[in-house]
Amino acid sequence: MLMQTHEARLSALREELKRRGLDGFIVPLCDEHMSEYVGAYAQRLGWLTGFGGSAGSAALMTEKGSGNGAAIFVDGRYTLQVREQVDGKLWDYESVPETSPAQWLTKNVKAGQKIGFDPWLHAFGQFEQLKKAVEKKGAELVAVEENPIDSVWQDQPEPSAAKAVPHPDEFAGEASSSKREAVAEWLNENGADAVVITALDSIAWLFNIRGSDVKRTPVALSFAVVKKDGSAELFIAPEKVSEDLPAHLGNRVSIRDRADFEAALGEYDGKTVAVDPTRAVAAIFVALLAGGARVIKATDPVVLPKACKNTAEVEGHKAAQHRDAAAVSSFLHWLSETAPKGEVTELSAAAKLQGCREDTGVLKDLSFDTISGAGPNGASPHYSVNEDSNRTLAPNSVYLVDSGGQYSDGTTDITRTVWVGPDEAPQSIKDRYTRVLKGHIALDRALFPKGTTGHQLDAFARQFLWQAGVDYAHGTGHGVGSFLGVHEGPQNISTRAVPQPLMPGMICSNEPGYYKAGEYGIRIENLVLVETREIEGAEREVMGFTTLTHVPIDRALIDVSMLTDDERAWMDAYHARCREIIAPQVSGDTLGWVEAQTAPLS
Repeated sequence: MLMQTHEARLSALREELKRRGLDGFIVPLCDEHMSEYVGAYAQRLGWLTGFGGSAGSAALMTEKGSGNGAAIFVDGRYTLQVREQVDGKLWDYESVPETSPAQWLTKNVKAGQKIGFDPWLHAFGQFEQLKKAVEKKGAELVAVEENPIDSVWQDQPEPSAAKAVPHPDEFAGEASSSKREAVAEWLNENGADAVVITALDSIAWLFNIRGSDVKRTPVALSFAVVKKDGSAELFIAPEKVSEDLPAHLGNRVSIRDRADFEAALGEYDGKTVAVDPTRAVAAIFVALLAGGARVIKATDPVVLPKACKNTAEVEGHKAAQHRDAAAVSSFLHWLSETAPKGEVTELSAAAKLQGCREDTGVLKDLSFDTISGAGPNGASPHYSVNEDSNRTLAPNSVYLVDSGGQYSDGTTDITRTVWVGPDEAPQSIKDRYTRVLKGHIALDRALFPKGTTGHQLDAFARQFLWQAGVDYAHGTGHGVGSFLGVHEGPQNISTRAVPQPLMPGMICSNEPGYYKAGEYGIRIENLVLVETREIEGAEREVMGFTTLTHVPIDRALIDVSMLTDDERAWMDAYHARCREIIAPQVSGDTLGWVEAQTAPLS
């Protein structure tokens, strides 16, 4: 009999922990690669709690004690969603970064207790925090050999067996051998013999391979070690090796079974091995140290070059964006005619949008599950629609749709918020929408000197909302990969002080928003490319953003009187460029809609 209720699953896990002599357990939403999005087999947090977001964790004790004796931790993006999906009678809701599992443990653990954790699902830094918190209370943190959730999850999916395939150099823009030589040079400069690469997108980029092991992200489950002579080992399950993969990788790359990875870490006795503590799990550090290696903590050397797109990646991304713009515009035209009749739901809208992208004939996958939020559902920034939550797009309401596509030449991500007529939108909603738009324009037009971080620019997007005493609880911008992850570092535009400067070739999102709980959500998102700017008389290197996304912005929600002359000029120029890109790709009524939507503001 399968356990269908989350109460039964929590109860079964507590019994399993007792059987193992454990008094508590930590449950991250993670896999062995510290991925943001994980395969179905690693969705342990969702299976246990019902939470469907992409970031979160949980902690529980076998005995309830105070409260529920179990807590789920999410940040501001999921404040509403977690309460809709997770039973408050079973789990206490905790907000990050105000608290954390480590802090929760200091309040709930008693001396002599044993708290379990899976060393393959926690970064080394997280492991150290948890260990310190538990030992401070006289308790013990215990590494489990087998995850206890796997023991009670009766229908747990198997890891994907899909093939890993070559990613053509015409899209990659640089041969894998050249990339590995750059890593070898980095190793020699840093006095290391080898580096362990664990992030799936880093491996995909470094070896110019792609896969389908993680929903919406074209990566292949694998680990890699690159050595200072430029040779490398790729650890991947044998059944995942496609026929043409060995020839693509060449004789400088040894293909080894993924099951041998942990044992292989014991082969570096007396060697110096670099590992990224934010991307590698604690078990990797333990295995290296146990094998006699000297471990140095260093940022994954693939991260920065992957973020700074080369010419082929930039041109590929532009082609993908132009194609995507026509698909999204076709959807928005359909929506403008159909939604006011009350005939569209969140699910049918998301399906129609996916169909428009599939009509391109080259869509590989979506880049994430479409956020299709009607009315109050749009007030949850990372809302995930399902059959239970599915709402009809009511006439005279706000609809938010955040979506993207995966194409061989690029990854897209766009949010548009539209007014579902037929009546005119209330002034209060227009005010909030226009403030979001003004912030979007301000960030898009920003010029900044070399060395500027996204943190320094974040206020550009928030300033007009702040003037009205409101804000939004998510970042303003994230990096985007090249037919890879829709979320990519190290760049970031947010209130969080990320030290990485913005650099030419980086692709970021520009997505300020506003959310009125119980009523509606607003977000306007384009992707932008960091490029250098020539400024007469400049005494420092200056950079700015070039817009990559070109889809009309809903005119029905703009209060034109709130825009300055410069902002109106930006809007007219932006819409003219949208028309230039989209018009040759569409016809008939869709073309008429595009021309009307991109006409100069009155």
